[in-house]
Amino acid sequence: MPAKKKAGRSNIGELSFLAGFVIALIVGLVAATNYVIPVEVTYLLILLGLIVGFLNITQKEVVPFLLAVIALLALGAAGLETLPVIGTSLGAVFKYIQVFVAPAALIVALKVIVELARAK
Repeated sequence: MPAKKKAGRSNIGELSFLAGFVIALIVGLVAATNYVIPVEVTYLLILLGLIVGFLNITQKEVVPFLLAVIALLALGAAGLETLPVIGTSLGAVFKYIQVFVAPAALIVALKVIVELARAK
């Protein structure tokens, strides 16, 4: 019999992750058309990233999550904008994904540092 999922924290974290990723993707594609994105969208992505960092990343997911964030940040800095046809869109999408995952990475990294400090 499948295990029942607890309502509450995990659902909020999962929904925040899904919403943040979808918003970052859509806003990145819209931004690539030279439409000016309101700053409130950036604040929303930061807030969703913080929620993900606090609620969604478990202890066993820390290393893969932080490694994936490093890869995303490096990919975003790789100069994708120079690619013909899709470069502008890819660059803008990765920019907003970075805005979303960076706050989550900050929270997860700080949680790891605090845990390491307690272990000594």
